[in-house]
Amino acid sequence: MNKKIETFNSNDIQIEAKTPLYQGFFKMVRYDFRHRLFAGGWSDIVKREIFERGHAVAVLPYDPATKEFVLIEQIRIGALATSDNPWLIEVIAGVIDEGETIHDVCCREAEEEAGITLQNVTRAMSYLASPGGTTERIHIFMATTDSTTASGIHGLDYEGEDIRVHRVAEEDALEWLENGRIDNAATLIALQWFFMHKQKLLKDWSQV
Repeated sequence: MNKKIETFNSNDIQIEAKTPLYQGFFKMVRYDFRHRLFAGGWSDIVKREIFERGHAVAVLPYDPATKEFVLIEQIRIGALATSDNPWLIEVIAGVIDEGETIHDVCCREAEEEAGITLQNVTRAMSYLASPGGTTERIHIFMATTDSTTASGIHGLDYEGEDIRVHRVAEEDALEWLENGRIDNAATLIALQWFFMHKQKLLKDWSQV
């Protein structure tokens, strides 16, 4: 007879202390905690520094008429250590501010970062960015837009943003996925989700 495998949840963690370490553009907090062990009993106290930046939305705008995506390009200093070119091709994204709905963030960021208007904002999925070191969850959305209105340089000066807009044909986006030009998680996941669900997505949008 097979032994039943025990599953754990958030009730199987005891937070002993939560200590603020740094508060700047982002925040660092140290968690001291115990957790149940697979072999039974409880762990010793584990200490982990966690990066707290809130949660974010990423949206992939697509124009069914031109068969183009609207993507953006901006510098990401975190890419410098492992990339020859830290100017990354990305989806539109932003942190969810207090009191905002996820839909509001999608539309606000599309205007701020690309100067475009979204329609048919559709939830795709969400994922944990890097749960070993940060609490951040990213919500991925699809949307339609008029790609012919997308051009120029955008971004908020007070946030130090310098964002260039790209109209990217479907076949080019696929090539960039395959050759590694696109190598950041949110953009990879959003584009892969689009191509996996393209037919249903376009059908649903055509019926709105």
